[in-house]
Amino acid sequence: MQRKRVIIMGAAGRDFHNFNVYFRDNEAYEVVGFTATQIPDIEGRKYPPELAGKLYPEGIMIYPEEELQDLIKKFAVDQVVFAYSDVPYDYVMSRSALVNSAGADFILMGAKATQLKSSKPVISVCAVRTGCGKSQTTRKVAKMLRDAGKKVVAIRHPMPYGNLNEQKVQRFAELSDLDKYKCTIEEREEYEPHIVSGTIIYAGVDYEAILREAEKEADVILWDGGNNDLPFYKTDLHITVVDPHRPGDELFYYPGEANLRAADVVVINKIDTADPEGIQAVRESIQMVNPDAVVIDAASPIFVEEYEQIKGKRVLVVEDGPTLTHGEMTYGAGVVAAEKFGAKELVDPRPYTVGTITETFEKYQEIGTLLPAMGYGDKQIKDLEETINKTDCDLVIIGTPIDLRKLVKLNKPAVRVTYELQEVGKPDLNDVLKKFM
Repeated sequence: MQRKRVIIMGAAGRDFHNFNVYFRDNEAYEVVGFTATQIPDIEGRKYPPELAGKLYPEGIMIYPEEELQDLIKKFAVDQVVFAYSDVPYDYVMSRSALVNSAGADFILMGAKATQLKSSKPVISVCAVRTGCGKSQTTRKVAKMLRDAGKKVVAIRHPMPYGNLNEQKVQRFAELSDLDKYKCTIEEREEYEPHIVSGTIIYAGVDYEAILREAEKEADVILWDGGNNDLPFYKTDLHITVVDPHRPGDELFYYPGEANLRAADVVVINKIDTADPEGIQAVRESIQMVNPDAVVIDAASPIFVEEYEQIKGKRVLVVEDGPTLTHGEMTYGAGVVAAEKFGAKELVDPRPYTVGTITETFEKYQEIGTLLPAMGYGDKQIKDLEETINKTDCDLVIIGTPIDLRKLVKLNKPAVRVTYELQEVGKPDLNDVLKKFM
């Protein structure tokens, strides 16, 4: 039988997972390449033979997505699998049109083909968009489970941007593990808060191998979803976070709506800072597509060290990178702090950017007068440091989930903003987890 020839479109996450669990040892298919987008410098590399399996002794090339149409013709591709997330429906269907016009099938893989079964109970925390507040929700769930006497191990959606062989299975229990695995800023933003709060967290490339290791030390597996992707594991309790600051996105982004429809529990976050109209619009969306879900109202109050420094100052606000880029948010916790505590002005960093930070603003022009904490490698971290230090401002407000001052040397004063999930009224997460346990 002739093998179907496949390309997997991805961003160093879901694409590798779909390959590992469905295509790797499947003799009915030949994966001729991955295409990559969203992540700097991932294309031009290989998915290594050590991870690709016996059918791919040379590994599998990773190409820029811009070459997709030519690749379909070059390799006589039968199917193209779309395997990344947090994208609007018109974007997905535009890619479908490109693929179909080149003669190939356009495939979106579902849970049955891609989810792995755990021997332990699994709670998933996902979202409809990047930047909804999934991370603080995950931390809150982890703490509540620990307080109930459960051994909790979190498994984070992948961010393997370095040496893929070395990142096959990563275990983070100490802050030194972040240096051991040469973590990017984005990885540190997700892993460090778990470590500090006492939760062991796994991540990497091979999510079956990761799961089997995590099961050895867990009573409950906590899936910490990323980039509004679907869980990689069959889930016993599915929690989805929605954002009333972006009402309507929960019904028009892939696969965010799938997370909303699959949810047992929906958390409407940020109700303390959202407009009533946005909150109501999100409630109506939930009622329309998932009326049986438990709905929890929540806030994400901010905590600012030395907040009195902000008043009257010209401030540079540094926000979480993916929230501004992939998530398309035009403000975050840093801006909220600047407005709340009386900053004189938000300084525009764009005249001062260098290197890869300049490129980020060229690609994501809607960011505006904020600085995304981009740091996918040493060079980009250095570019971020130089951009901050060149910017003419009185104070830096750090609105990222980690303290950037540990990674970059600043030549001006800075204050840090943190935030946690706080449920409002009933039902709350405690009610849900009591019933679950």
